[in-house]
Amino acid sequence: MATSWRLSAGQRLRRRQWDGECVLYNDLSGDTHLIGPDALQLLLALQERPADADALARALLAAGLAQDAGEVPALLDQLERLALVEVVC
Repeated sequence: MATSWRLSAGQRLRRRQWDGECVLYNDLSGDTHLIGPDALQLLLALQERPADADALARALLAAGLAQDAGEVPALLDQLERLALVEVVC
């Protein structure tokens, strides 16, 4: 069974974007993060609904933001360490 992901509960994705970069404010920790367009697209997809890594990879590939599906698990791990996403239990 595939693991599904979602935004961390309470996360609102406050952000500012320019020139392909995004500064994101983490409502839960108070930290700010500089993220790329691939991470932002993934977070916006999870804002809509939980998804597994395969569905997220397809969304990134369709948007031209990932070279292969293998990039998504590492990106999810990074976003989880930043407390932006979590595994759906």
